[in-house]
Amino acid sequence: MSNGTWADTGVFVCFEGGEGAGKSTQSQALAAWLTEAGYAVRLTFEPGDTPVGKQLRAIVLDPATGSLSPRTEALLYAADKAEHVDTVVWPALDRGEVVITDRYVDSSLAYQGAGRVLDLDEVTTLQRWATADLRPHLTVVLDVTPAHGLGRFAERDRIEAEGEDFHERARLAFLDFAAADPDHYLVLDARLPVEEIAAAVRERVEPLLGSARR
Repeated sequence: MSNGTWADTGVFVCFEGGEGAGKSTQSQALAAWLTEAGYAVRLTFEPGDTPVGKQLRAIVLDPATGSLSPRTEALLYAADKAEHVDTVVWPALDRGEVVITDRYVDSSLAYQGAGRVLDLDEVTTLQRWATADLRPHLTVVLDVTPAHGLGRFAERDRIEAEGEDFHERARLAFLDFAAADPDHYLVLDARLPVEEIAAAVRERVEPLLGSARR
């Protein structure tokens, strides 16, 4: 694989981490701060933020789907990512917007690679191909133990319902990805106060905003 592709226009920020880490909360907080500052923002998520993606999301997350081959699951997530990048992410970046996504490639590498114990190199090749190897300028990993994060849900989808061993393997994978590329990652304890996390995120995002449109 190549060393990745980073957009020359716009800014691409991703929030990653385990279930119940607060990714949606922090994504929305960052989007609100940037919008108030006058930036054009595209807040998005995976899987499911395209018409095709909604159907794929129903398949991979609905408990009624039951058991899937791990390779089938990885391919479905890759299809969602391909459609998402081609129809949502790249067009917004080309317009100079700040794209904030709740989950991206690292989630597939962590959940289908580490969690499902598939060959990580093979899953990486698949997901990078699906996204044309587009990388976020910054990935924020909100770190939370499975016991703490999963405790926030009264009802669980197909992935949330997996055992703690599965989620712990995914958690450690997120931390490994961040440790290998600290220039493009920020790891924060998801148990910190919401505003403290948001302030730390803003501090890392602000220097990246030179190529964003206002």
